[in-house]
Amino acid sequence: MVAAVGAAGQSGGVSTSATAPVTAAPAASALLDPVEHLRDLVALLDLPLEAAGVERARTERTQLLAQLDDYLLPRLRRLDAPLLAVVGGSTGAGKSTLVNSLVGEQVTTAGVLRPTTRYPVLVHAPADAAHFASDAVLPGLARSTGASAPEVVGAEGAVRGLRLVQVEGQPAGLALLDAPDVDSVVESNRELAVQLLGAADLWLFTTTAARYADAVPWQVLGAATERGTAVAVVLDRVPREAVQDVRTDLARMLVEAGLTSAPLFTVVESPLQGGMLPVEQTAALRRWLSSISADARSRDVVVKRTLTGALASLATRVPRLADAADAQDAEERSLLAELHGAYADATDGLQEQLSDGTLLRGEVLARWQEFVGTGELFASLQAGVGRVRDRLVAAVRRKRAPADQLGEALATGVAALVVDAAGRARQSALLRWRARPSGAAVLAGAPEDARDPRLPDSFGADAERLVRDWQQHVLDLVRAEGEGKRSRALVYSLGVTGVGAVLMLVVFAASAGLTGAEAGIAAVTAALAQRVLEAAFGDQAVRQLAAAARADLIDRVAALLQREHDAQADLLPRRDAGDAGSPLRQAAAAVSSASAAASPRGTTTATLPVVPVVTGTLPVVPAGRVEPHGDPHVDAHEEHRA
Repeated sequence: MVAAVGAAGQSGGVSTSATAPVTAAPAASALLDPVEHLRDLVALLDLPLEAAGVERARTERTQLLAQLDDYLLPRLRRLDAPLLAVVGGSTGAGKSTLVNSLVGEQVTTAGVLRPTTRYPVLVHAPADAAHFASDAVLPGLARSTGASAPEVVGAEGAVRGLRLVQVEGQPAGLALLDAPDVDSVVESNRELAVQLLGAADLWLFTTTAARYADAVPWQVLGAATERGTAVAVVLDRVPREAVQDVRTDLARMLVEAGLTSAPLFTVVESPLQGGMLPVEQTAALRRWLSSISADARSRDVVVKRTLTGALASLATRVPRLADAADAQDAEERSLLAELHGAYADATDGLQEQLSDGTLLRGEVLARWQEFVGTGELFASLQAGVGRVRDRLVAAVRRKRAPADQLGEALATGVAALVVDAAGRARQSALLRWRARPSGAAVLAGAPEDARDPRLPDSFGADAERLVRDWQQHVLDLVRAEGEGKRSRALVYSLGVTGVGAVLMLVVFAASAGLTGAEAGIAAVTAALAQRVLEAAFGDQAVRQLAAAARADLIDRVAALLQREHDAQADLLPRRDAGDAGSPLRQAAAAVSSASAAASPRGTTTATLPVVPVVTGTLPVVPAGRVEPHGDPHVDAHEEHRA
C-alpha cells in the first residue's frame, strides 16, 4: 500500500513502531576503500567501439560514475552530512512553484516557457552553507550564489553550474534542489536532471494529474527504484472532483513500479497566491520534510534507505558495465582478426606467385631467352677472353649486358606482384571493416588517406627498394658460395650478377602457375638454370641457396605488408588491452562483501540510529484534514500547460 498524505486530509498505509528491527546502514570505514577502488575502475573504463548495446553502456557508465562522485563517496565520507532532497519530474509539473512554496520565498523561476529550470537551484539553511558550498556535494558543478547568477556552460552548451540560495527559514539538515525536467527538450537538461537525481538522498518526484502516466518520468523512476533511492511522490494540480480517482490510479502504478512504500502527497488545483501555492496545500509535505530535518533518527532512515540501495544496485549495474567491457575486447579482436585475415590472404597468395613460375613470363621470359639465345650463358663458361670481348663490345655499343637486363626484369616483376598483393589486402581490409558497424565508425573518424582503398604513392618505391635490397642479398649469397674451387669458374665466367640472376630464376622456377606453352618454356628454363648452378655448386648447395633466398624475400615482403597492416590497426581507438571486465566484477564483489559484513540484518549501529517502522518505509507525518477551496485555476506565472 502506498503511503498517501494529501490535501484532502487522507493518509494511509504506514505507521510507526518502536520495536520493528531494520537493517543498519553500512559502516563507512569498511566501505570507503572498495568503493573508491571501484570508482577508479569505472573512470578508467573506455567504450570507444560501436559494439552491440554500447550506447546504453556509455550512459550507464556516465550515470554510475556521477553517482559515485556525487553521492556514494561523499555520503560514505560523511554520514552525518545534511540531506539533499531533489525536486524532479516531468515538464510543467510545477517543480519550481513547489520549491518556492515550501521555502516561502521566490528562490527559483517558474514560467510558461519550455524549458523552464535550466540552472539548478539549491536552497539550504544558513547552518549548512559551508557544506553545500564545498566539493562534498556535486563536485563537478561550479558554484554561484545570489538571486541570479550567470550560467556556467560546459561542453556542447550543457549547463554545468549550481546556484546556491540561503534561506533563513529553511530547516537545517535538509536542502531542496530544483532540478531540470527529466523529459526536457534539451538533452543537456535531461542529462543534468538524471545526474542530480543520482546525487539525491531523497527524490521528491513531482507530476500532475494530466501527466502522471507519461513514459519518460516512469523510466527515471524505474532507475531510482533499481538504485534504491528514497522516493516521495507529489501529485500536483489535481482537480478537486478527481482527487480520489487520480490518486488511486497513481498509487496503483507506484505499486506496480516497486514503489509500494513511497509517500504520496496530493496538491489540489488552486489559484496561486503571490506566485505560490496556498499554504494549506503544501502543509502536509512541509511537516513531513520538517520531521526528517528535525530528527536525526529520521534523517538516518533516509540515509540508510538510499545509501544501502545505491550500494546494492552496484551488484547489477557494474556487471553490466563489465559485460560491455568484454564486448569491447571481443569487438577489437574481431576487427583485428578481419584485418589480419585480409593481409594473411594476400601474403599467402603472393608467396604462391613468387614460387609457382608466375614470374617466368612476359618481360622476364624475354630477357631470359635473350640471355640464353645470345650465347652468353654458354660462351661465358669457356675462356674468359670471349667474356671480356663481349663486355667490351657491349660497353662500346652502350648496351646493357643480358644478365643485367634479366635482373632488372625480375626486380620489376617482383615489385609489381608485391604492389598488387598489398593493394588487394588494403581493399579487402577496408571492405571487411566497413561491413561492421564498429569498423565503419572507426574509418569514418579516420583521416581521408587512411580510408582510401588506393595504396599511398610511396608504396611502389618502397616495393622496388625492397626488391633491390633482396637482390643485393642474393648476390652476397653467391659471393659467399663462390669461394670454392668448383664454383669459382662459373662465378668468374658469368660474374656475380649473372650467377645471381640464374639463382633468382631457380627461386621462381616452379611452373604450377603457368599453362600451355608457357609451362613448357618455364620447365626448360628451370631445368637449364638448375643444371648450370648444380654443375658449379652441387645440388645440395643449390637447394640451400634457393631456399635461403626465397625465405629472405618472403620475410622482407611480409614486413612491408605488416607495416601496412599496422597502419590500419593504429586507427583503432587506443585502449588498455586485455580483460577489463574481470576487475570490475571483482571490485563490485568486494563492495558487496564489505557492505554485507558492515550491515548484518536485524541490527543497528550507534553511528546510524534509525526510526523503526513496521514496513521499513520512510517516516511519514500524517496531515490534519485540509479542505480544498477555491476554483481550479493556474496562475499565468506557473507552468500551466501539461
